[in-house]
Amino acid sequence: MFKHLLLAVDGSALAEAAFHKALVLARDMNARATAVRVCPDYHVLTYQVEMLTDTREEYVNAAWEEATRYLKGIAREAGAAGVPCETTYVVNDHPYEAIIKAAEDKGCDLIVMASHGRRGVQGLLIGSETLKVLTHSKIPVLVYH
Repeated sequence: MFKHLLLAVDGSALAEAAFHKALVLARDMNARATAVRVCPDYHVLTYQVEMLTDTREEYVNAAWEEATRYLKGIAREAGAAGVPCETTYVVNDHPYEAIIKAAEDKGCDLIVMASHGRRGVQGLLIGSETLKVLTHSKIPVLVYH
């Protein structure tokens, strides 16, 4: 059985649902968890409206504060479910790389994440981070859809 799950979380409803299912799985297997939140770096040219009004420092500080607040809540929920959980926040423009690296660095033996199901033009432009994790990870991946 798996002993250390990496839980990729991004605050979306799908990721939250996957997180809650992963907690049940981890508890049932007596496994521990690491939750990772990946945020993009600041860019002057961007598709994210928040970055257009912020300075680099404002964006970095706001992203760190929001991620820290969010991850504290994730750790509390995991603890309440009886699952030991540490958290990590990573800045990387390629979330799939950060997710895989975090799993490797933390010694995780399973990556758990949601599939956002992006299709069509959005899927082509943004790509599927889940598909990229599945394609590049040597660690098993459990995908909730």
